[in-house]
Amino acid sequence: MEIRRRTALTGLAALGGLGVAPKVYAQAKQAPSEIKIGELYASTGPFAAISMPVYYGVRLWIDVENAKGGAYVKAFDKRIPIKLIAYDDQSSTATAATLINQLITQDKVDMLVSDSGSVLTSVAVPIAREHKQFLFDPTGTGAPFFTNPDPMIALLADPASTIWPKYAAEFLNKEGPKHGIKTVAILYCTNDFTGTQATAFKKFFNEAGTLKIVYDQGVPTNTSNYTVLINNIAAANPDAVIQLGYPGNDIAFLRNLRDLGQKFKFVFTVYSGAEPEELLKAVGADGLIGGFTYVTGAEYEYKVTTGMNLPEYRQAWTKKYANTPGTAFGLNAIAGYTVGIVLQETLAHAKSLDQQDLKEAVFGLSGKLTSLAGPFELDKFGAQVGEITPLGQVASDGKGGIKFNVVYPEQYKTADAEIGTFGNK
Repeated sequence: MEIRRRTALTGLAALGGLGVAPKVYAQAKQAPSEIKIGELYASTGPFAAISMPVYYGVRLWIDVENAKGGAYVKAFDKRIPIKLIAYDDQSSTATAATLINQLITQDKVDMLVSDSGSVLTSVAVPIAREHKQFLFDPTGTGAPFFTNPDPMIALLADPASTIWPKYAAEFLNKEGPKHGIKTVAILYCTNDFTGTQATAFKKFFNEAGTLKIVYDQGVPTNTSNYTVLINNIAAANPDAVIQLGYPGNDIAFLRNLRDLGQKFKFVFTVYSGAEPEELLKAVGADGLIGGFTYVTGAEYEYKVTTGMNLPEYRQAWTKKYANTPGTAFGLNAIAGYTVGIVLQETLAHAKSLDQQDLKEAVFGLSGKLTSLAGPFELDKFGAQVGEITPLGQVASDGKGGIKFNVVYPEQYKTADAEIGTFGNK
C-alpha cells in the first residue's frame, strides 16, 4: 500500500463526496448520500502489527453495514452507506499529522478515527481539538490524551494505560507473597502507552507496600536487543519481571531471555496475550508457556449487547482475511470491530452529524454498551475505564500451540496460577 493511498469502501456503487462540513448536514433536511469516515493506518514500520488489524476490523464492520444498505443514522431515520477514506502513515508521526489534517480540512470527514497506539495517536489529538473535530481513538491509551475538561476524544477499545495493569498488580500484591514473590523488576519502553503502564504498576506496588521494586529501567521503543538489560535484571535478583513494550520489543525480550537461559518466578509481557498469533509465530510456544499477560477479548468471550459475538466475529474474520497478510487475530482485530460498533451506535443515537452531537452520543453510550472488548465505560475526560483486561497465564493447548488461563480476578478466573513454570517447558 502506498502512502496517501485512498480507500473508498461502499457496499453499493461508488458515491461522490458532498464536500460539505458536518454542521451543514445538521441544518439540512435532506440526508447525505454517504457517511464519510476518515482513518489512518500503518502498513509498514514498527506499528504495522498493531495498526493493520484495527484497520481491517473497521473495514469488516463497514462491509457488514453496507450490505444492509449502510449504517442506521438517527438524525435522518434511515440507513446511509458508509464511505471509508483511509491513508497510510507508514508508522510516521510526521506523516500521520499531515494526513489527519487532510482528513479534516480537505476530505471533510464526518467521523475521524486515529491510527492505532499512543505514539501515532499523540499527533492526532491536538490537531483534532484545534479543528473542533471529535476524535474516535481506537487504542491510543496514553494518559496525556485525557486531561482536558472539555474532551474532544474518546478511547474506544482499550482501557486507559493508567488502569491497564490494575488486575496484574493486584494479583502480585495479594497473591505474590504466597508464592514467594517479594521483589519485582520493571523494564519498559518510554512511550505514552508502556511508559504510563510502568508508572501505574509502580503506583500500585508503592501504595500496597507489599513488593519491593529492585529494578526500574526505561528504554527506547526501538530497542531490539535485550541481552545486556536481562543480565542487569538478573543481577538485581527479582522474583518477578515485568517487561512492557510493543510486539517487536516483546519478541526480542522473550527470544533473548530464552537464549540466555535466565529464569524468574513470574514473567509478564503485554503482547503474549494481546497479539498471540504474532508472538507464537516469532517466539514459539516454548518461549511463551508459563508466562503471564493480559487476556483480551480475542481470548475471553464477553456477552455483547450489539453486533457479532466472539465466535461469529472470529469466523467472519477468518473467512474474509484468510489469505491477507497482517491479519493476525488478537486484541487489535477486536479493537477494529469495536471501533465500528461504537461508530454504529453513535450514528444510531446522535441528534445530528454535528461534532458536538456526535460527542454527546458517544458519551451517552458509557455504561450501556458491551462489545467484544468488554464493558464500555468512559470517564469525564474520554478515557476508557471499562474493558479492563484480566490477568492470564499462557498454557499449552496440547496441540503444539497455546491457550490462556485467566488467573485473576476471581469473577473471570478459569484456572489457578502456576508460579515458576515459565522457561521450564
